Amino acid sequence: MNDSLTDIPELVNYRSGRGLVRIPMEQDVPFTPRVRALVDTAEFQRLRQITQLGLASKIYPGATHTRFEHALGVFHNAVRYLIQLAHDPRFVSIVDRHHAEVLMVSALLHDLGHWPYCHPIEDLNLPNMPQHEEFADSFLPPDSELTKVLQTKWGIEPAEVLDVLVARTDSPQLRMLRSILSGPIDIDKMDYLDRDSLHAGVPYGRNFDRNRLIQSLMVNEAGDGLAVSEKGKTATELMVFARYVMFSEVYWHHAVRSATCMFGRAFQELYQTWDLNWLFHQGEADMVNVMRTAAEGSPVSKLLEGIFGSKRTIYKRVGEYNLVQSSELYRELSGKPHDYLAGLVERLASELSSRTGENFDKFDLIIDAPPASREVEFKVQIYYAKEDVYRYLHDVSPVTESLAQRQFDDYVKRVRIFVHPSKRSVVPTPPELSQILLDLL
Repeated sequence: MNDSLTDIPELVNYRSGRGLVRIPMEQDVPFTPRVRALVDTAEFQRLRQITQLGLASKIYPGATHTRFEHALGVFHNAVRYLIQLAHDPRFVSIVDRHHAEVLMVSALLHDLGHWPYCHPIEDLNLPNMPQHEEFADSFLPPDSELTKVLQTKWGIEPAEVLDVLVARTDSPQLRMLRSILSGPIDIDKMDYLDRDSLHAGVPYGRNFDRNRLIQSLMVNEAGDGLAVSEKGKTATELMVFARYVMFSEVYWHHAVRSATCMFGRAFQELYQTWDLNWLFHQGEADMVNVMRTAAEGSPVSKLLEGIFGSKRTIYKRVGEYNLVQSSELYRELSGKPHDYLAGLVERLASELSSRTGENFDKFDLIIDAPPASREVEFKVQIYYAKEDVYRYLHDVSPVTESLAQRQFDDYVKRVRIFVHPSKRSVVPTPPELSQILLDLL
């Protein structure tokens, strides 16, 4: 093992069992003085005010865990990955001690730029909207507490962390760090599948062998990313399946999507009234108060009050279209811009008002369509030692070929129509509604 990695304080603490902090489920996170210094900054403490799964808690009551907890979990995974990879001579020839510490800091700070309800807002693709990875630099100005801790306690410049989060330069070393943080078998995915499953109260994201997968980690054939040895193949396949089922049953559960789209539609209507740089530096509760105040007395208020008001009123599903069933509607609506969908909703509301005699306004209906951006394909190599050959998982695994090599977005991210509960009973039958939509397109 390479001495320059073995004596990193956080790795020493993890192996010795000293100086640890406990997070669910029974994870011991190294908490050295320099880690504590990062965690105690105002910029990092802000993550306590941002939930990991946003509006999923309206359907899964336990899913109120925060980006703060998740960040500690990802950091914990970074330590475990480094301990394993320090045994790989090819890894230590690429990643020196300094860059191993850059990886740990990047793991801890990878969600620094997250603002409340970040993902549904990003999916709107509004003009001049930053991605949360890029927004992280707004928390790292030269005079910030976090920047000073990075420089004085870690000997790391903010630009080094930002370069891992959003590629600005290129080298095998940096490609390796990015593969660990945001690749097919990355430390982020390793944490959120497990943690989201735990807090949502479902088993799906926890049914893969994390220990076996970590023990099988090695460097890929090109020397710039992660691969797994043959003994980790099954654990990797189960991780692929866990990801698929978590999208199907939690992240894209129809009621979770209803609440998420209600929020997104309200934000789309109101966002031009705010300084977004200011708004995105707020906590979740403060953002909700700002939005509810702005919407008060207007038709858009029904969306926000249905989510955050004293009476929960989540819109009901009245139509659902996927690639296999109703493929024509799915192909017509999937990936369409939100402005286009909002215009289609207005025409649909007018048509339903005419047909039913009930007054539908543009906020009584929502069309939820998968965004144009798609999930990253699960492309990872398996190393077969006896043959001294690397093969892609999708070439040796029917599970992966089915669930990851093909875009699973087409199967778990469905086009759906939601309606205010008070109007559900007058909406035409699903076949009639489908035909109305086709006529409007």
